[in-house]
Amino acid sequence: MADAPDDAIDRLYGLAIEEFIPARDALSRELRDAGRRGEAAAVKSLGKPTVAAWAVNQAVRSQPPAARELWEAGDALAAAQAAVLSGKGSGADLREAAERERAALDPLVDAARGLLTSSGGDLSETTIDRVRSTLQAAAIDPDARDEVASGRATRERAPRGVFGGDEGVAAPAPAKRGGTAKRGRSAGSSGTEEKPARGRAAGRTTRGRSAGSSGTEEKPTRGRSTRRGRSAADTARSREEDAARKREEAAARKREREEAAVRARERRAAAARVSRAENALAAAEARSAKAAEQLEEARAREHEAVEALADARADLRALS
Repeated sequence: MADAPDDAIDRLYGLAIEEFIPARDALSRELRDAGRRGEAAAVKSLGKPTVAAWAVNQAVRSQPPAARELWEAGDALAAAQAAVLSGKGSGADLREAAERERAALDPLVDAARGLLTSSGGDLSETTIDRVRSTLQAAAIDPDARDEVASGRATRERAPRGVFGGDEGVAAPAPAKRGGTAKRGRSAGSSGTEEKPARGRAAGRTTRGRSAGSSGTEEKPTRGRSTRRGRSAADTARSREEDAARKREEAAARKREREEAAVRARERRAAAARVSRAENALAAAEARSAKAAEQLEEARAREHEAVEALADARADLRALS
């Protein structure tokens, strides 16, 4: 095979989504026939991207400068957050970094919005929301970025923490649960209060494991796990509803195209009938006009013959 497997795999994720499975299976067969069974099995196991992940891949591949700006904006946001948590940064710097990260998303989301589905329709707003969420996750989550930046994402990602969502940056650090202290950095606070805040801001879950930590640090983790479970179910249900809606829309568009085609054929047939009738009428009128001329000429000849006969009889009488 002329191409290295990595190059061929990279091209797979740049194809139209409906072409992925046939092209992947063909590549796997080609590798297997060449005796490269391990590579063939690895290719065969490659997952087909969801529609949103496919749109993210195409946006990142087609807009490399915008993708680099998003990664840099995500790094700047993480650095600003770390500076605030260490007491060396300001809320204004943090908000500015968050705004840069949000602005960096727009060109990539716009690029995804310009893509078409396999049926030729626009991507749904639900899919576009998932594209934005996945790009937000890639901006701040190293694992998500590795997959998205390669242009080989297979599933959507959800941003973790305050700075990955649309909540904005309301404050550098959260207040204590009891509401008695304003910040987790007060003299009487332990390190356990800062860990959940740092974990949420950086997009990672941090559990309190120190000897002085209580069970209260685990509740947010369990809550997030539950929310992730609900989110996965909601995502699956939304995906099914979106697919059903797309099928209905595609069927409706097909019916409209078929009905329009029937109406167009009927209009063309009616126009052809009218044209034929008009041509036949014109031909009949032309024949009638010609017949009228021939009749007039015949009458004129008849009149001349009658006059000639009369003259001949008069001459005959004169001779006798």
